[in-house]
Amino acid sequence: MECRDLDIAIVGGGLVGCSLAVALAPLGFAVGLVDAGGPQPLSSDPRKLALAAASLNALGALGVLARLPTPPSPIRRLLVSREGDFGRLCFEAAEFGRDAFGGVVLAGDLGAALQQAVAALPQLQVVRGHAEALEGTADRRPLRVQPEVAPAELWRARLVVAADGTASPLRAAAGIGIDHHDYGQTLLVASARWAAASPDTAHERLSDHGPCALLPMAGGLHGVICGVPPDAAPALLAQNDTDFADYLQTRFGWRAGRVLAVGARSAWPLRRVVARRLVAERLVLVGHAAQTIHPIGAQGFNLGLRDALSLVDGLEEARSMAEDPGSAARLADHVERRREDRERTLAFSDSLARIGAGSTPLHRLGRSLGFAALQFDPSLRAAFVAGAMGFRGRTPRLAGEAA
Repeated sequence: MECRDLDIAIVGGGLVGCSLAVALAPLGFAVGLVDAGGPQPLSSDPRKLALAAASLNALGALGVLARLPTPPSPIRRLLVSREGDFGRLCFEAAEFGRDAFGGVVLAGDLGAALQQAVAALPQLQVVRGHAEALEGTADRRPLRVQPEVAPAELWRARLVVAADGTASPLRAAAGIGIDHHDYGQTLLVASARWAAASPDTAHERLSDHGPCALLPMAGGLHGVICGVPPDAAPALLAQNDTDFADYLQTRFGWRAGRVLAVGARSAWPLRRVVARRLVAERLVLVGHAAQTIHPIGAQGFNLGLRDALSLVDGLEEARSMAEDPGSAARLADHVERRREDRERTLAFSDSLARIGAGSTPLHRLGRSLGFAALQFDPSLRAAFVAGAMGFRGRTPRLAGEAA
């Protein structure tokens, strides 16, 4: 079995894993990437991603945004309301000295751009296949890497990064437990054309049926993200376009005008899976391996990207000080770097999901009062917007700074 000694082995070639590989490239580490998905699954992802300003800053600095077929569609206005409640939230980027809070891209387009960026890294060792954790030594964590069409290899890395998704075999092999919550919802994702939707406005509409969001996209389209009960999802996916357009009209109302056309739909379960620890011996979790969260507020990929960027900051520091990138001290430093951002984002995502779902008079009163406070208190508004743009806690260097 061929043996490769590496500084860092990234297991998982999804959006976060590829972003990490690109961000690590200038640091001079010997890096390997194991990608179980291959090029087609990543580039064909139909989801619509609302990238926070911090994510746009980082992906722009890494040269990834320049590889997109169309630039991200800016979000300059955010409107949040709840069916049956008084009031709504309205945030304008100009109020906070920003051109935009973030931008919307197709996940498939971002995946293809990241794969192009990875392919342009001549020193990166990429294997299409799977990795299995083996018993390690004090200075290396070994992996059995099985390429798709070649003999197995032994990789020995000073640090292994688990970017291998919600189910994360590496997390399980390390004995790291999870906390799991099923929100009892399925998320339908589609594109639609609305008669009066603003090209730079994102809408979040909450109801007893679940969240319904509109995200501005290129070409006058809007991405639609609609939460439904799991048992209702198959019938909605099977509806013809006219009937599904009528359903969206009922769910979202007329605040963006008539639904003129809808595209293909896909379905995604809404669940929260949070690792109880971020690290083990010479192992660190990032992205969905660290936490898969409810997508209200579009926090999932943004949080995972900040995991990767914070790790890069710590590894750059380790490189400059000639330290072992996988040492216990370096991993403890990473946990501390991620603590505030991760805790606050997890709490925000979960509270928004639970508060938005409640239908009792007390829930309605509490939401209406909360909307009023956020609408009229400048300090609360500023904190809310900073968090939505990805500026919570210790911001990674590539993500820039809040204004």
